[in-house]
Amino acid sequence: MTTLILALAAGAVVGLALGGLGGGGSVLAVPALIYLLGFTPAAATTAGLLIVIITSLTGLVAHAREGRVRWRTGGLFAAAGIVPAAVAGALSVRIPSGVLTAAFAVLAVVAAVRMLRPRPEPAAQDGDGTDSVPAGRAARAGAGLGAVTGFLGVGGGFLAVPALVTVLAVPMTAAVGTSLLVITVNSTAALVTRLATPTALDWAVIAPFTAAAVLGAWDGRRLAAKVSTAGLQRIFGAVLLAVAVFMLVDAVV
Repeated sequence: MTTLILALAAGAVVGLALGGLGGGGSVLAVPALIYLLGFTPAAATTAGLLIVIITSLTGLVAHAREGRVRWRTGGLFAAAGIVPAAVAGALSVRIPSGVLTAAFAVLAVVAAVRMLRPRPEPAAQDGDGTDSVPAGRAARAGAGLGAVTGFLGVGGGFLAVPALVTVLAVPMTAAVGTSLLVITVNSTAALVTRLATPTALDWAVIAPFTAAAVLGAWDGRRLAAKVSTAGLQRIFGAVLLAVAVFMLVDAVV
C-alpha cells in the first residue's frame, strides 16, 4: 500500500510539471523511481520514458485543442532528434549505473538553476502567429536535445521550452504545447532503442504512477492558467535542486 501511495503521489507531481511547464517531469520521475520506489537507474530511465510519453501525449492533445502547438516548428525540432535519441539510448544501457546517476544529477542541477532563474521571454519574431522558423536552426537544436533524451532517459522539456523561446522565437504560450510534441517524439525514439535490451520493469508501480501523472497533467494545465509560469518554475526548480544534490552526493560517496 505504501508503494502505491508513493507511486500515485510522485506521478501527480510529474504530471503537474509536464502539464504546467511543458517539461521537468522526467527529471523528477527518474529520481522518484530510484529512491522512492526501488528501481535501478537503468530501469528508472526506461520507465521514466514510458511515463513521460503517455503523459506528454495527453497534455499535447489538450494544448492542441487550444491552438497552442506550432506543428511545423515542433516537427522539425523533433525529427532532428530521432536518430541522436536512438543512438544515445543504445549507448546508455552500457554505461555503469553510478556514472549514469551522476550524469543525470548534473543535468538535473542545470535544469533546476534554469527553473530558479527563468529568463524573460524575448519578443517573438513570428508574432503574427505564423509557424515559420529556419529549418537548420531547428534541426541543430533538436539534434542536441535528442541526444540528451536518449542518453539520460529524460523527455527534455526543461531544455526544449527555453530553446523554442530563445533560439526559435516561439512565444511562451505556444512553447509549452510545442515542447510536448518534441518530448513525445524524442522519448519514443529513445524508448524503442532501450526496449531492444531486456530490462525488468515493475508494471504494478508504473501503471498507477502513469495514471496519476496523466491526471496531474490536466491539473497542471489549469494551474498554469492561474499561476505565473515563473512562479511555477521556481517551485519545481527548488524541489529539483534538492533532489539533484542528493543524487549527486549519493553517486559520488
